[in-house]
Amino acid sequence: MSFYGKVIFFEKSLWSFYREKDKIIGKGLKVGGNMAQILYLNVGKPELRTWDGKQERSAIGKKSVTQAFLSKESFHGDGVAATEFHGGSDRAVCFYPAEHYSKWSDEFGKELAPPTFGENISSSGMLESDIYIGDTYKLGEAVIQVTQGRIPCSKISKNNEIDRLLKRVVETGYTGYFFRVLQEGIVLKDSEIIFLERKQNDFSILRANEIYFHQRKDYQAIGELLEIDELAEDWRKNLKKLLMQKN
Repeated sequence: MSFYGKVIFFEKSLWSFYREKDKIIGKGLKVGGNMAQILYLNVGKPELRTWDGKQERSAIGKKSVTQAFLSKESFHGDGVAATEFHGGSDRAVCFYPAEHYSKWSDEFGKELAPPTFGENISSSGMLESDIYIGDTYKLGEAVIQVTQGRIPCSKISKNNEIDRLLKRVVETGYTGYFFRVLQEGIVLKDSEIIFLERKQNDFSILRANEIYFHQRKDYQAIGELLEIDELAEDWRKNLKKLLMQKN
C-alpha cells in the first residue's frame, strides 16, 4: 500500500472512532456538529525581506493555495525561519481568527487582511475564547489538535507596518494558536473544520495566554495548566521555569 493509501486508511478509521463517540462534550459541543469553514489556506517558504533598511529571513509572507498536504511537521510548501516561535510537530499549523482583522483595521485605521499575520489557516467562529488546549478537529482528511497560543514576534508589526501591533496582540491575547497533526492528509481551501473532542474545559487559549503573558506569578494556575497532557512541549518547558521561581 502506498503512503498516500495509508493516510486515507487511517483517516477513515480515526474519523469513525470519533463519530461513534457522538456525544455532547463541554459547552454544548457535539462531535461532528460544530463546524467552521476555511476562509484562507496559506503556505510559504522563508525568504529575505527588507524592513527598516535591514534584511531578515521570514516566512510570514504566505500565499493562498487551493490545496496542500498536511504532514506531521507542516503543510507541504510551508516553512519557518524563526524556529524559536514557529515550527516543529507541536506547531505544525498556525491559525488566526478572521474576525481580528477587522478589529485591527478599525483600531489602526489601516486595512489588514489574511494572511498578513503569517497564518496557515484563517476562519471565523474560532476565537481564542472559544478554543481550548487539547481540542481536536477534522480538517479535510487530516485530524489536528490545539497545543498552545501563538507567541507573536516582531515580524507581525514589521509585515503590517504598525509599530504597536505586536504590543496590542499580546495585550489582548488575540494571538492565534497552533495545532499538532494527529493524522496526515490533504486539506482543500474550502475544507470544513469539524469539532471532534474536548479534553478539558478550564483553559481556553485566551485564558492560557493571560497566564503565559500577564499572570506569570499565578503559580496555582500555572501548575494546573501544566497538568494538561496535550500542552505543547515548548510552553511546558517555559511554564516550568516560571514555576521554579516560586521558591
